[in-house]
Order: sequence, then structure tokens, then C-alpha cells
Amino acid sequence: MQWVKVLGGLVGASALLGLGIILGHFAIPKGAEAPAPSVSVSQDLDLEILETVMKQLDASKIRENLRELSREPHLASSPRDEALAQLLLQRWRDPESGLDAAEAPTYEVLLSFPSREQPNRVAVVGPTGTILFSCRQSEQNLTGEQGGPDVVPPYAAYAPPGTPQGLLVYANRGTEEDFMELQTQGIRLEGTIALTRYGGTGRGAKAVNAAKHGVAGVLVYTDPADINDGHSSASQTFPNSWRLPPSGVERGSYYEYFGDPLTPYLPANPSSFRLNPDTVSGFPPIPTQPIGFEDAKILLCNLQGTSAPAAWQGALGCDYKLGPGFRPDGDFPADSQVNVSVHNRLELRNSSNVLGIIRGAVEPDRYVLYGNHRDSWVHGAVDPSSGTAVLLELSRVLGTLLKKGTWRPRRSIVFASWGAEEFGLIGSTEFTEEFFSKLRERTVAYINVDISVFANATLRAQGTPPVQSVIFSAAKQIPAPGLDGLSIYDNWIRYFNRSSTEYGLVPSLGSLGAGSDYAPFIHFLGISSMDIAYTYDRSKTSARIYPTYHTAFDTFGYVDKFVDPGFSSHQAVARTAGSVLLRLSDSLFLPLNVSDYGETLRNFLQAAQRDLGVLLEQHSISLGPLVTAVEKFEGAAAALGQHVSALQKDTPDPLQVRMLNDQLMLLERTFLNPRAFPEERYYSHVLWAPRTGSVATFPGLANACSRAMNTSLGSAAWAEVQRQLSILVVALEGAAATLRPVADL
Repeated sequence: MQWVKVLGGLVGASALLGLGIILGHFAIPKGAEAPAPSVSVSQDLDLEILETVMKQLDASKIRENLRELSREPHLASSPRDEALAQLLLQRWRDPESGLDAAEAPTYEVLLSFPSREQPNRVAVVGPTGTILFSCRQSEQNLTGEQGGPDVVPPYAAYAPPGTPQGLLVYANRGTEEDFMELQTQGIRLEGTIALTRYGGTGRGAKAVNAAKHGVAGVLVYTDPADINDGHSSASQTFPNSWRLPPSGVERGSYYEYFGDPLTPYLPANPSSFRLNPDTVSGFPPIPTQPIGFEDAKILLCNLQGTSAPAAWQGALGCDYKLGPGFRPDGDFPADSQVNVSVHNRLELRNSSNVLGIIRGAVEPDRYVLYGNHRDSWVHGAVDPSSGTAVLLELSRVLGTLLKKGTWRPRRSIVFASWGAEEFGLIGSTEFTEEFFSKLRERTVAYINVDISVFANATLRAQGTPPVQSVIFSAAKQIPAPGLDGLSIYDNWIRYFNRSSTEYGLVPSLGSLGAGSDYAPFIHFLGISSMDIAYTYDRSKTSARIYPTYHTAFDTFGYVDKFVDPGFSSHQAVARTAGSVLLRLSDSLFLPLNVSDYGETLRNFLQAAQRDLGVLLEQHSISLGPLVTAVEKFEGAAAALGQHVSALQKDTPDPLQVRMLNDQLMLLERTFLNPRAFPEERYYSHVLWAPRTGSVATFPGLANACSRAMNTSLGSAAWAEVQRQLSILVVALEGAAATLRPVADL
């Protein structure tokens, strides 16, 4: 097809325009581009094609993909990141295994980098200003891969520059409660440097919480108790095991929101309005720097003061004290201070998404999206290249069938390699902003495979309730690697399960937060979404994530030796995600079971009745309308299910199928209310927004009740509880109306 190109200063915009033309063009079948007669276009999912795809997904090819993808560091917008974008374009334009079209639209986004000229530094400074000890500025070069010029030094992206200096305090995980505990202990926090450990709250929140209490700077480290099951010696860690070595430092974005910081709700095109970088909200308010646990040990084990609570202790081999300052009998003079010198800088950079499209034969204007980000902090073999390696193999197999003329999906498939995810889901968010209306109108579902293999024990899936059934169906048909006679489903249920009132014992489907590129699709667009991966046996490790996460030790050799030798778990994820993709793109009736939302709503309602009911009654707030709304939804979902079953037994009119599928597709959108959470950016899904209240119920209701708990009758906080309850009732009634027969208003 013809591509629209605009030369000169509009090159970036032309790529985006080109993508819009592609998507819009594929929504209207044209005789000149209709599938050739020899192409197999089944009216429903072709089980032979499905079986062919499952057999052709090759573990050795996934391994070779990963070797190439992780060969060099590929920080967002770096030359290697853009070279990998070209690699994807080349694969997706291959004449024998490529797709119908591929483009690489570019956005101009605000990123954060450490200064090469003035490296960030953490040091202990004596009373006379003498530097007594300096933390490492780079990780130990254990395999020859940690010392290259393209390895970005550890830093906290978007942390502001500054050189605060003060007495050191230990603040556990840096939560608001942790800092309040320090104040309860009588510790003066103003002007101090807070040493915190990862976990408990988001990266950026540690700095926000610290600043509220007058802390001048923050250090963050990973405690061996949280990542290594207590092991910390060199002989017990990488390269001798999969555990984090003592010099390992987790990099990460400390930006509070997602998307380009300067263009919220607008795509970061050259012509878009941009905020002033000096006044942007969401950046850490004080200088922050991550360090390794070998350096954290020297600082923490020399602190004076009261012993930290038992829950604050870790595995550094000493009694954790709270400070402030160092003990007189330690390695440093008692009045020594810690200096944190941060020289990060903000830069506008071009970052590319890569999009490959297979045009649907029957419903080209219905899209099934499958995506993963491409950028990494360093080599990124696990995060994200394990997912990209699977993406490339799945698109190769489908592209080969496409080019041979043996298959074309019923609906369009869009493969996506997102840019700058590590800085805050930027590429995917800009894409959803650019094509907001089109994606909301036409997208069936979004499949995310970011880290495809954390470890090789079992499948782990997260998603909204309607996708549960299609994931289960796929997992039941695929053998679990290394376990004769067991399916992935059978193995999954051994590790993660729950008791369902509808189905009995089933695997647990986790809910979606904002940890990867599914976030803008579910929270901003209301598109049914999922995230699929293989993970570890929780009974054998308490690690909060795979140990070399966001460090320079996340390399191909690490994956090949420790995470998934033989790559059978990568292959299992490719098969599971590929089966889900084909079921969503090829099935006559969309395999989205809306009745499964009923169980979630009922559980949320029961939690509200059990834990909030008495409190609400005391303030003359009734849950009655919410009970009725849940019942209406359950009735409408059951009736729609019966309608689907009746049509499946008949020979339905294509328009009937289309109308029914639209009901299934659009259900998730009915739970959006852009005014529900004005304090939250992009979050508009009333069921899956962040929940800060302790009750496991509807987030808006839980949060509002938590804030109103200690306020007076008739306060604004209790009015907000009533508002949140009304928002819920309207959303659920709207969802029920969407599921009722189309002719009924």
C-alpha cells in the first residue's frame, strides 16, 4: 500500500500519520487488498492452524533471539535501542515471514540521565570535610559485561540534582508509616539522609514521604532478605547462583505517573503543547540515589541509636539501628555525615514504538493487540528481552503462515514493541493518547508479555475477569515443560489457586496494577487486558522479583544458566500467549466471558457489606443501590451467556454475531469514569484504580471510607463516600445495560 510521507521537519509526525492511515485503511476492506482466494479464512478458530502454530514455536529460535536482543545495553533512545527497532522492522518486513505492514512512529519525550561529566556519588564525610568512604559508582565487572561504556551507572531516573549532606537515619521501606515511626522514636528528621530499602511502596513515593518530614536526601538499596533469601556472600550470588551479587543496584524510574511527563493526555508529537519542566508534578522532590547492599551494609551497620523494630531488620549481618548518625566505636567518627551528590539531567529525546500489522480477513476493523517494551536499563535479558524474544518468534511463525497463504486471521492483529517503558510506560501511553478514539472503538483486547520468564516453575497470569476463560482454555491444551502428562493449567493450579463459587478450584488470575504497558490500555482506555509470564515457586523463595532485576547482571548468560536452561518455559509462554492471541483473533464469538465479572463484583460487594456496612449505616449511607446494581449486572450477564449459547448452536446472521461481540468487547469501557479519581492521572476504571484503603472492595469506595473514617458526620469526606458509591452504581447499571439486548434502551 502507499505510505504518506511528509519530509523535512515533520518526519516524526509522518510516521505517526502513517500508522493512523494503516489502522484506518485496514478498517475498510478494499478489493485490491483483499486476501487471495488461496488464503485459509475459517469462519471460526481453525484447530489445525492452532496446532501448527503450537508445533512451530521453536525454543532454540527464542534463545537466539534473546542472545541478539541482550547482546548490548539498550537504554531508551540510545543507538542500540534504535538499532533494535530497525531489527524488528526488518523482521516484520521480511518477504518470507513478515507481516502486512510495519512502521516505527517516533515521539519526542522527556527522559532523565546521569551526567557523564559529573557522576553521582554517595560518600561519608568527616568533620573536616574529608571523604572517609565512597559507595561504588558502578557495579563490579563479574562477567566482562558490567563495565562497558554503554552500561549506564546506577541512578534514580527523574530524581533532581543536588548535593544534600546530613546525618544518616534508617527508614526501613520509606513508607509514610515508617517515617512516622521514626518521629515517634524521637528522631529529628530535618536535614537528614534517609537510607531505605526497596519494597513496601513505590520508588518515587519513598522520596515524597521523606520530603514531607524534612529529609534532605534518600538512598535506596535492595536487602538480601528481600531478594536473596538472606544470602549475601560472593560465593552464594551471581555468577555462582541466580542471586543478586553484593554490588548489584536496581535502577528505575522515580516518576510518579506514566506517560511523557511534559504532555499528559496528549501524544508527544512536535506540535503538542508541553508543560514547563521546572513545574512538572510527579518528580521526586529531593535528590535520591540507589546503592548496592555491600555499601548499604557499611552505612547501616555503623549506625548508632535505638535498634530498629524486628520487622525492619534484614540480612546484612548486623543489628539495624535507626540513627541518626554513626556510632563512636564504628568505622567513622561519630559526627560524620553522608553526602549525596546527584547530577541527573532532563533531556528531550526521540523514542520509537515499532508496530507490525496483520490485516483481518473478515473484521479488519477489530484489533487484537499484543505488545511488550523494547528498552532496558542495561542488557535487559529478562526484562524486557525475554518477552521480545517470544514476540519475535510468535510473529515469525504467524508471518510465515501469512506469506505462504495458508492463514489470515478473522480480526486484525497488531504487534507492538514499545519504547521508553522503563521511564514510565511512555511509548504505550503515547500510543493510546495518539489513537484514543480509534482504539476505544475497535480494540478487542490487549495481550502484554513483558518479562516472559521470571523463573521456570509455573505460569502466572494477570488480567481482567473476562479474559480468564480464554487463558484457561489455552493453558489446558499445552503441555507443561518437563512434566509428563500435565498441562500448563494443571501445573499452574498446583502453585496459585483459589476457590471459585462458579467453577470450584481454579488457578488464580492476578489483577492488573500499573507495572507494565497494559496500564494505559486498562486504566485509560478500558480495554480488556492481560499479562502472561512464567514465574518461580513461591514456597522455595521469598524474592520479591527475580534477583538481578534492573541491574547490569541481567544478561543472556544469566537467563541461559539460571533462569530457563533449554528455554522450555519461554516456549511455554509463547504457546500460551500465541494460543490466546489466535483464539481472540480467529474465534467467531469472542472468547470473553463477561459472567466472570459477576464473581469479582460479588466479592467486592460482600467485602463492603462485611467491613464497611456498619460504618456506612452510622452515617446514613445505604449499600442497597449497590446491591441492586450488582444483581442487575449478574442477571444481564447470565442472559447474555444464554444468548451466546443459543447462537452457537444455530447458524447466526453475521450481524447478530457482530452485535454480540461488540457487547463483549465494550463491556470493559462501561467501568470508566474520567471524573471518578481527579487526583489520579489516567486512572478512570472504577474497579481497578489504585486502592489505598485496607478493605478489599471497590477502590473508590475503600479509599473514600479510609479518608473519612475519623472525620465528623456530614463532612466533605463523607460526601465523597456518597459520591463514590453513586459512581459505582451508575457504572454497574451502565454495564448491565450494555449486556442487555441491543434493541433494548
